[in-house]
Amino acid sequence: MVRVKEVIVVEGRCDKNALLRAVDATVVCTDGFRIFREPDKRAMLRALAKERGLVLLTDPDGAGALIRGHLSGLVDPKYVRHAYVPDVYGKEKRKRFPSKEGKLGVEGMDPETLLEALRRAGATLDETPPPRREPITKADLCRLGLSGAADSAARRRDLQAALALPERMSANQLLQVLNVLSSLPELEALMGRDPAERQDPADP
Repeated sequence: MVRVKEVIVVEGRCDKNALLRAVDATVVCTDGFRIFREPDKRAMLRALAKERGLVLLTDPDGAGALIRGHLSGLVDPKYVRHAYVPDVYGKEKRKRFPSKEGKLGVEGMDPETLLEALRRAGATLDETPPPRREPITKADLCRLGLSGAADSAARRRDLQAALALPERMSANQLLQVLNVLSSLPELEALMGRDPAERQDPADP
């Protein structure tokens, strides 16, 4: 499967699912207009943009244009690429009725159309097999004291400062960013932990 270097931003989970059938990529959802009210997520997108760049891929309707415009104003244009799907009239299978403008959204596009949209946007595509990398999990955050402990919030702030990330990020948002910016051994080194200290879940 083709990998995309940039982080792709879409409106909803169904858009994300459709995209992940076409490419191997980090995909972030705006949850529609909720992005307007979520400063933490906007800060996360700015951080991801500086590290990997963003590709904005919203629906081809008025709402999609409004969200795209809002996101475009959040990030330096040099970090942003714009991908567009064509106007195709119809109705997604999961919906009872067509959208207000009668157009299919990102979720209604086939994988070939989505891949072509990314190519035309100038996204960085790589068709070589990805290197194997152990993902960072919620259990790792707990083990490293970044979640579930009395001082976890302070530990996360110290880590975010070390990685030049914004202070206002939830544990879930930090986890998503860490899996883009870092590896588990690198995170353990930052937290001053020896990988040999990891305990097998089967051990008592």
